[in-house]
Amino acid sequence: MKESAFLLGLSLCVVTAGDPPKWNVRDHIPIEQFTVQSHRGAGVLSPENSIEAFGIAWQLGTVPEADLRTTKDGVIVAFHDNDFKRILPAADPAMQSKRIEDLTWDEVRVLDIGAWKGQTFAGQRVPMMTDMYRILAQHPKRRLYIDIKNVDLVQLARESRKVHNQLILASTDYDLICEWKRLAPRSATLHWMGGTEEQLTARLASLRKANFADITQLQIHVRAAQGGLTPGDKFLIAAGEQLRSHGILFQALPWMSKDPKLFQHLMDLGVASFATDYPDIAMQAIREYYNLKK
Repeated sequence: MKESAFLLGLSLCVVTAGDPPKWNVRDHIPIEQFTVQSHRGAGVLSPENSIEAFGIAWQLGTVPEADLRTTKDGVIVAFHDNDFKRILPAADPAMQSKRIEDLTWDEVRVLDIGAWKGQTFAGQRVPMMTDMYRILAQHPKRRLYIDIKNVDLVQLARESRKVHNQLILASTDYDLICEWKRLAPRSATLHWMGGTEEQLTARLASLRKANFADITQLQIHVRAAQGGLTPGDKFLIAAGEQLRSHGILFQALPWMSKDPKLFQHLMDLGVASFATDYPDIAMQAIREYYNLKK
């Protein structure tokens, strides 16, 4: 389908101002199945990408996200940043400028990635992903988002093969998602994207040409300002209808927001999943939303 036809489809889905959306998450997704992604593994509540943070996310009933990088000697670990400046503020400048990729696993495993957030968290370590797969295997109902930073997909697929059905690979790179699905067909996927409505429209149109192949979930970054949401309400309603028509879970990341009313407003617009830095607040807002009278 050409982009013009896709845009027409979006316009036909948009409701007029004041009309209630035609689709409500309460009527279609049981609350126990509502997916909340704990961004960076509940990283606001605990040092991010640590086993302890992942545990908090699971206890909240959410799905933690691990950011994957590879050490100099080929060990896949969970770590977000390009370097250590933020996580090791007391280290010397030479160390702060290094990356996971510059260090061996023996050098990475001794780093204290918790002290920067407070002495309560001192002593937390960078986790090896093979240890995370063992935890998943022991808890078959748990799931884990894996956001690819610097990883060989063949190695990742081989090492995680026993828990592919518990993984959700997250990437903004559609070609990478398609490659992963060839290697791990039992795994779910999340395609995330941000930008202006024009940029998002173009990206969605491109995906529609491919019939959204290999995409399980799609996440749109949402930013709140005085003038309203970016992208706007009508765009989100229309995008949600398009994604549901292809059986894709519509997720939003309300960027750095901890406003319960924003989560509930997004659910009114048809958002059926969240990624958030504040999973505790999101879960409470979701419970309150489901308790509202229909």
